[in-house]
Amino acid sequence: MGTLVYDHDRTAEFDDRTLAHLQVIVVNKLRRQESFPFTWSDDVHTVTVWISPQTPLEFVYHGNRRPRLNRTWLEELALAASSTTGLVVLPEPPEAVSAYEEDLTVG
Repeated sequence: MGTLVYDHDRTAEFDDRTLAHLQVIVVNKLRRQESFPFTWSDDVHTVTVWISPQTPLEFVYHGNRRPRLNRTWLEELALAASSTTGLVVLPEPPEAVSAYEEDLTVG
């Protein structure tokens, strides 16, 4: 399990794969100087924090290998992050197969 550290003292645990996808979305928004709400739930609480370029964040991974990224999931997370409700942790969808990959599987 990886950990997102928000403002030095609030932490949230995510599996490394989820954390890697969240990191891409968060970093892309912060590069554009965009602030946004981020909501996640654990077994006990639902938490919403305000992410801004001034907020210290750390992405701490348990493993040392970066997971392969799912483009479809990134697109869905990016849409959520740009909505009025902000970024929420969505379940990973099946990865879309490109037309090129479909051609390779036709027998």
